Amino acid sequence: MDVFITEDFLLANKAAMDLYHGFAENLPIVDYHCHTSPREIAENHQFANMTQIWLAGDHYKWRAMRAAGVPEDRITGGASDWEKFLAWAETVPKTIGNPLYHWTHLELKRPFGISDVLLNGTTAQMVWERCNACLAEKEFSAQGIIRQMNVELLCTTDDPIDSLEFHQQLKRDTTCPFRVLPAFRADKALDIDQGPAFLAYVEKLGVASGIAIGSYQNLLHALKKRHDYFHEQGCRLSDHGLETVYVEDCAESELESIFRRALSRKTIDPLSARKYKSALLFELCLLDYSKEWVQQFHLGVLRNVNPRRLRELGLDTGFDTIGSFDIAQPLSAFLGKLDDRGLLAKTIIYNSNPADNEMMAAMIGNFQDGRIPGKIQYGGPWWFMDQKDGIERHLNALSNMGLLSQFIGMPTDSRSLLSYPRHDYFRRVLCNLLGAEIEKGLIPHDMDLVGGLVTDVCYRNIRRYLDLANEDPMSSPRLASLTSTVV
Repeated sequence: MDVFITEDFLLANKAAMDLYHGFAENLPIVDYHCHTSPREIAENHQFANMTQIWLAGDHYKWRAMRAAGVPEDRITGGASDWEKFLAWAETVPKTIGNPLYHWTHLELKRPFGISDVLLNGTTAQMVWERCNACLAEKEFSAQGIIRQMNVELLCTTDDPIDSLEFHQQLKRDTTCPFRVLPAFRADKALDIDQGPAFLAYVEKLGVASGIAIGSYQNLLHALKKRHDYFHEQGCRLSDHGLETVYVEDCAESELESIFRRALSRKTIDPLSARKYKSALLFELCLLDYSKEWVQQFHLGVLRNVNPRRLRELGLDTGFDTIGSFDIAQPLSAFLGKLDDRGLLAKTIIYNSNPADNEMMAAMIGNFQDGRIPGKIQYGGPWWFMDQKDGIERHLNALSNMGLLSQFIGMPTDSRSLLSYPRHDYFRRVLCNLLGAEIEKGLIPHDMDLVGGLVTDVCYRNIRRYLDLANEDPMSSPRLASLTSTVV
């Protein structure tokens, strides 16, 4: 069989190849949003086999396996790790046309070096044994894999009640060659309409903050205290996973009434819930601005739509879908409210519905401030759009409506340490898109000019955006050692 993932995979012309190999290929990774376990990283976890590192928690693969007719026992159930891996291997040939086929073979090539076979039921045993043998080596521990992937920084996603003990452990680890920072995700504090789950969370927040939460003002005090604690531990980002933003007006006395009704286990009607969420979201954004954090809004997903599966398997098991929500009007009103008061922090906005691409790309232009380059960002193509077509559509929308040159590139948004080749996937798609434009004569055939844009989008812009260093990022020792023509 000819090698599938070649050195020029996804690069369809010479200009694309020159851009990728000359500028993008060897750049370090700044993964500014992921769901990787800080505990696994801090403890330098050694994974026993490919199922544990590759399939556990990966709802992309789970959805494909269900669609291929694989029973749940061999996906999230009680089947052995080998049986689950075999089920995935047998599913892979059926994913041709889906980005999972590309991702699977990119992830086998790097870090495992497997490029001479395609994964299927026949090759499963050989791939299982070769990969498991690698995973037993020190270089394939959690930290070893991150090091191999040339990751400079990764930002996990953490609840305000988290102790951040593993981030502290990593900070003390002088042998760790990369940085791991927390990100503050207070979604559960917003979920006042979730009944007992909300009350249980408020109790935990009270314990974590050392504040008895009997009022809305107590809640704000507790969240501020945790926000302060996260900042002390190096946190510089927040994140919100919402259907849309909320902008209902509400007096403070009514907020107290709504919150006390929730504490009394009374049902919260939809309008009252929106008023509470509007007020609390605004307060959280004020905290972000006060500390010069970056705030992120992941918008538009309709979550946990299968009630039977939610009962059986719980949250985040692969039963979410693209939503169709009113986003433009409330988002513009919300950002405008912050900007009008001079309180709008750096903001990254993600959409899950491709129908919103141009709207999002246009929206960010309304709130740029002329001081911070790319202050308001159209976040990387996310979830249902993080494949070749979705990335190209995102980049074209951003190019047409704004400035691609200011884009901060892709995060992994993944729970798996094997997902880092998706940065390489994005870089190849970006270089191929720009290379095609060069070949058509639509942008200059100037490798220094266009290559500089590639370097900015893939690396320099996000370092600047997160204030990772005062010096020019190209002066970092890691980049200085590269042989790329960009140096």
